[in-house]
Amino acid sequence: MAKNNYNTKLKKFCVDQGVDLFGVADISTIKHDFALSEELTRGLDRAVCIGIRLSQSILKDIKKAPTKIYFHHYRTLNALLDQIALKVANTIQRKGFNALPIPASQILDWENQKAHLSHKQLGALAGLGWIGRNNLLVNEKLGAQFRLVTILTDIPVKPDKPLKKDCGICHLCVKICPAAAIKEDYKEFDHIKCFEKLKEFQKQRLVDQYICGVCVNSCRGK
Repeated sequence: MAKNNYNTKLKKFCVDQGVDLFGVADISTIKHDFALSEELTRGLDRAVCIGIRLSQSILKDIKKAPTKIYFHHYRTLNALLDQIALKVANTIQRKGFNALPIPASQILDWENQKAHLSHKQLGALAGLGWIGRNNLLVNEKLGAQFRLVTILTDIPVKPDKPLKKDCGICHLCVKICPAAAIKEDYKEFDHIKCFEKLKEFQKQRLVDQYICGVCVNSCRGK
């Protein structure tokens, strides 16, 4: 079966599961940077990246701090993505290939915001968007209002190309960030200020996890 047929069939399967974003990244030269053993990633040179949009109705209530309903929605969507990733991995395995689903939200180091890998980095490589000033993956249509999950695999799917776009003149997230962590250049994003604000939200019992959502609400795409 030709590579593009695998792409088409996998994308259709994901869309049927309710996925809004689908892309494939070539990770052959960067997988050594993942917090995963060489044994786990051996031979897995592709990353299938999928995303599901967040509820605009829930996000619109986030002004200066996260809400409890957003916290529930955030966890529910992560769980859904993990379930779909498992289904995708099983589908790939039934075709005789290997697949490794990576949790949508399993942080190994909160202070440095480190996970097994960066879903947003792979999403950018897969052409789903670009890294915005808010240090999140920004999609042209959905903005930053979606969650991601990744499946590493050796199925011969054709990788997509990264987009050559950026946030342009939009500075909404810079103006609204409650931690003043967002700068002109995403490379200057202040992780420490962001993390301190997340801890503050948790201490206030607004949420039981280090999440915010303020800049996500402001980044709505087209």
